[in-house]
Amino acid sequence: MRDDRRREIDPQTLTPELLIAAYSRGIFPMVDSRNGEVGWYSPDPRAIIPLDSFHVPRSLARVVRSGRFELRTDTSFEVVMRACAESRPGREETWIDDRMVAAYVGLQRAGLAHSLEAWREDRLVGGLYGVHIGGAFFGESMFSLCELGGTDASKVCLVRLVELMRARDFALLDTQFTTEHLVRFGCIEIPRPQYLRKLAAALGREARWPAQL
Repeated sequence: MRDDRRREIDPQTLTPELLIAAYSRGIFPMVDSRNGEVGWYSPDPRAIIPLDSFHVPRSLARVVRSGRFELRTDTSFEVVMRACAESRPGREETWIDDRMVAAYVGLQRAGLAHSLEAWREDRLVGGLYGVHIGGAFFGESMFSLCELGGTDASKVCLVRLVELMRARDFALLDTQFTTEHLVRFGCIEIPRPQYLRKLAAALGREARWPAQL
């Protein structure tokens, strides 16, 4: 990968600056757990959740209304990221390593990455994190600790994320890939050229993230 001055950049050395340059071009990294190498991806088609057609299943809407979880933002970003990296049944391999954590924590300190966290009885039981540039939010990963009472915790965080984005002039919620889980919320795939147009428009906005929820 090269920057605008054609200076050589090591794609294996993750820095906040490199991440911002990549995301702004529709590219994101994932670590191959088999060999530890950083791969850079720009899928075609690309998965997004249109903010105006986001769907909340009835059962989840009841959980949201119940107030089961206390939602916070950016109080435990690194903890959320490391929880997302842990292996679980059905997802034994991870694409997040210490290099990724360090680089994204750097982004969070610069106000360019955020976590949404679900707490219950003062314990973190679920959450999500992603990158925020302009009016775009690039969702990276989410987790729920069902054994600690966190069933649906990450889903509640996703609902709050969309509410926040709608209220604060965001234009793009990028999920990178689609899953059966995300399809339930209205996730769709669009051709990469169309995605890049949406990305360019979103980057031109100045959407602000709240200091607290």
